[in-house]
This record gives sequence, structure tokens and C-alpha cells, in this order.
Amino acid sequence: MRRLITLLPIVVVVTAFAACSGGQPLHVSSIQLGRSVNADHTVSSPTTTFMPDDSIYLSVLTGGVGSGTLSVRWKYDGRVIDEPKKDVSFRIEGVTEFRLQSPGGFPPGNYSAEVLLNGQSAGTREFTVGKQR
Repeated sequence: MRRLITLLPIVVVVTAFAACSGGQPLHVSSIQLGRSVNADHTVSSPTTTFMPDDSIYLSVLTGGVGSGTLSVRWKYDGRVIDEPKKDVSFRIEGVTEFRLQSPGGFPPGNYSAEVLLNGQSAGTREFTVGKQR
């Protein structure tokens, strides 16, 4: 009986952890685009329209448990202009921030950002850069 009482807190903690993670492997739950991020790395004001001198932030929200490599394939006019990668490891929901900037400004036009988890597409966001104000 004493052994059962000693094991009970461990069983409760393990059960709670499994319930929080849902038992799912690491996956992308949401992709956000904007001009700035909050302290928790989420996008503060989502938008899909930018100016040439803006920094473009992309936040990848993940769920599940595990580790892997997140990358963003930034494209302009169908051509890859950058593809940063970050190794991540989460036990609970997480947020990973990426930033695209151009010292000389972005040319106006259509862009896209494809998020990949371990090399597999997890979603794409289209956005535009307008002419200077």
C-alpha cells in the first residue's frame, strides 16, 4: 500500500503530461505574418501587405511533442530568395520566429513563405509588397 501511495504522484504527473501534449508528434498548427512580434514571438498584428522598407516576420506555432527542423522558403516572383532553418524541440506548444529583411528594400510584387517541418511542407502564406509610401 505504501508503494502505491509513493507511485501515485508520479502517475498523476505522467498522465497530466500526456493529456497536455495530446500524445501527438510535433506539428505546425498555425503560420502568422506581420511587421512585428510580441514578447512570446507571436505576430502582433497579422498582415499580408508590406512596404519595401518593412521587416517581414513569420511566426510558426507548433503543437505536440518532439524535435525537428523548421524552415521557411521565402520566394519572390517564384524564385527562392532565402531559406533559413532552425532546429526546435518542444514538450508543449511552441512558437518559432523567422524574419526577412532587405537593407535596400524589397521590390514591389508578389511573395510567398512556405513553412517546412523536417523538409515536408506544412503550409504557405502569400503576401505582397507595395510601392513606397
